[in-house]
Amino acid sequence: MSEPVAISDVLDTFTDLWSPRIAGSVNDYDVRLAKVRGEHIWHTHDHTDEFFLVVEGELRIGLREPAGERTVTLSKGSLFTVPRGVEHKPSAPSGAVIMLIEPTGTLTVGDRHEEVPAHVDVTTGHPLA
Repeated sequence: MSEPVAISDVLDTFTDLWSPRIAGSVNDYDVRLAKVRGEHIWHTHDHTDEFFLVVEGELRIGLREPAGERTVTLSKGSLFTVPRGVEHKPSAPSGAVIMLIEPTGTLTVGDRHEEVPAHVDVTTGHPLA
Protein backbone atom coordinates (compact mmCIF):
# COMPACT_ATOMS: atom_id res chain seq x y z
CA MET A 1 0.00 0.00 0.00
CA SER A 2 1.59 3.23 -1.10
CA GLU A 3 -1.08 5.74 -0.06
CA PRO A 4 -2.65 6.62 3.30
CA VAL A 5 -5.95 4.92 4.13
CA ALA A 6 -8.74 6.89 5.80
CA ILE A 7 -10.70 4.74 8.24
CA SER A 8 -13.91 6.57 7.31
CA ASP A 9 -13.37 5.73 3.62
CA VAL A 10 -12.94 2.04 4.44
CA LEU A 11 -16.09 2.06 6.58
CA ASP A 12 -18.06 3.65 3.72
CA THR A 13 -17.39 0.59 1.54
CA PHE A 14 -19.50 -1.89 3.51
CA THR A 15 -22.45 -2.33 5.86
CA ASP A 16 -22.05 -5.99 6.90
CA LEU A 17 -21.65 -6.67 10.61
CA TRP A 18 -18.97 -8.99 12.05
CA SER A 19 -17.38 -9.06 8.57
CA PRO A 20 -13.96 -7.35 8.73
CA ARG A 21 -12.23 -5.60 5.85
CA ILE A 22 -8.47 -5.69 5.46
CA ALA A 23 -7.43 -2.04 5.57
CA GLY A 24 -3.68 -2.64 5.59
CA SER A 25 -0.89 -4.93 6.68
CA VAL A 26 2.16 -4.90 8.92
CA ASN A 27 4.71 -7.62 8.22
CA ASP A 28 2.62 -10.83 8.21
CA TYR A 29 -0.34 -9.27 10.04
CA ASP A 30 -3.63 -7.86 8.75
CA VAL A 31 -5.06 -4.61 10.03
CA ARG A 32 -8.81 -5.21 9.86
CA LEU A 33 -11.77 -2.91 10.39
CA ALA A 34 -15.18 -4.25 11.33
CA LYS A 35 -18.61 -2.90 12.15
CA VAL A 36 -20.15 -4.88 14.97
CA ARG A 37 -23.46 -5.02 16.84
CA GLY A 38 -24.93 -7.71 19.05
CA GLU A 39 -22.90 -10.78 19.93
CA HIS A 40 -20.13 -12.71 18.19
CA ILE A 41 -19.45 -16.28 19.44
CA TRP A 42 -17.27 -17.92 22.07
CA HIS A 43 -14.06 -18.88 20.30
CA THR A 44 -10.35 -19.48 20.83
CA HIS A 45 -7.27 -18.71 18.77
CA ASP A 46 -4.80 -21.45 19.70
CA HIS A 47 -1.71 -19.93 18.09
CA THR A 48 -2.10 -16.16 18.17
CA ASP A 49 -3.12 -13.26 20.35
CA GLU A 50 -5.97 -11.04 19.10
CA PHE A 51 -5.65 -7.25 19.29
CA PHE A 52 -8.77 -5.06 19.55
CA LEU A 53 -8.96 -1.25 19.30
CA VAL A 54 -12.32 0.50 19.55
CA VAL A 55 -12.64 3.20 16.89
CA GLU A 56 -16.28 4.09 17.69
CA GLY A 57 -18.78 2.93 20.30
CA GLU A 58 -18.20 0.38 23.02
CA LEU A 59 -17.04 -3.23 22.86
CA ARG A 60 -17.35 -5.87 25.54
CA ILE A 61 -15.19 -8.96 25.52
CA GLY A 62 -16.20 -11.92 27.66
CA LEU A 63 -13.20 -13.98 28.75
CA ARG A 64 -13.02 -17.50 30.13
CA GLU A 65 -9.73 -17.59 32.02
CA PRO A 66 -8.27 -20.09 34.50
CA ALA A 67 -9.31 -17.79 37.37
CA GLY A 68 -12.90 -17.64 36.09
CA GLU A 69 -15.08 -15.73 33.68
CA ARG A 70 -14.96 -11.94 33.37
CA THR A 71 -15.86 -9.19 30.93
CA VAL A 72 -13.67 -6.30 29.86
CA THR A 73 -15.37 -3.18 28.51
CA LEU A 74 -13.60 -1.04 25.95
CA SER A 75 -14.75 2.47 25.13
CA LYS A 76 -13.74 4.53 22.10
CA GLY A 77 -9.95 4.75 21.92
CA SER A 78 -9.36 1.75 24.22
CA LEU A 79 -7.40 -1.31 23.24
CA PHE A 80 -7.06 -4.83 24.60
CA THR A 81 -5.21 -7.96 23.58
CA VAL A 82 -6.77 -11.38 24.15
CA PRO A 83 -3.90 -13.82 24.77
CA ARG A 84 -3.67 -16.92 22.59
CA GLY A 85 -5.60 -19.84 23.97
CA VAL A 86 -8.11 -17.73 25.95
CA GLU A 87 -11.74 -18.38 25.03
CA HIS A 88 -13.48 -15.07 24.36
CA LYS A 89 -16.71 -13.59 23.05
CA PRO A 90 -16.89 -10.02 21.74
CA SER A 91 -20.18 -8.14 21.88
CA ALA A 92 -21.44 -4.62 21.22
CA PRO A 93 -25.04 -4.13 22.35
CA SER A 94 -25.18 -0.58 20.93
CA GLY A 95 -22.82 -1.15 18.03
CA ALA A 96 -19.16 -0.29 17.50
CA VAL A 97 -16.39 -0.02 14.96
CA ILE A 98 -13.28 -1.99 15.83
CA MET A 99 -9.78 -2.47 14.50
CA LEU A 100 -8.23 -5.93 14.78
CA ILE A 101 -4.62 -6.88 14.22
CA GLU A 102 -3.90 -10.56 13.69
CA PRO A 103 -1.78 -12.79 11.48
CA THR A 104 -2.84 -12.92 7.84
CA GLY A 105 -5.12 -15.91 7.32
CA THR A 106 -6.56 -15.95 10.85
CA LEU A 107 -10.23 -16.92 10.88
CA THR A 108 -12.69 -14.61 12.63
CA VAL A 109 -14.03 -17.60 14.56
CA GLY A 110 -10.64 -18.89 15.70
CA ASP A 111 -9.48 -22.48 15.80
CA ARG A 112 -12.19 -23.73 18.18
CA HIS A 113 -15.67 -22.24 18.50
CA GLU A 114 -19.30 -22.80 19.23
CA GLU A 115 -21.86 -23.11 16.43
CA VAL A 116 -21.64 -20.13 14.08
CA PRO A 117 -24.93 -18.23 13.58
CA ALA A 118 -25.82 -16.63 10.25
CA HIS A 119 -24.95 -13.09 11.41
CA VAL A 120 -21.25 -13.98 11.95
CA ASP A 121 -19.08 -14.02 8.83
CA VAL A 122 -16.51 -16.82 8.88
CA THR A 123 -13.65 -15.18 7.02
CA THR A 124 -9.96 -14.36 7.09
CA GLY A 125 -10.98 -10.78 6.26
CA HIS A 126 -12.24 -9.28 3.00
CA PRO A 127 -9.88 -7.22 0.83
CA LEU A 128 -10.96 -3.68 0.06
CA ALA A 129 -12.73 -3.27 -3.27
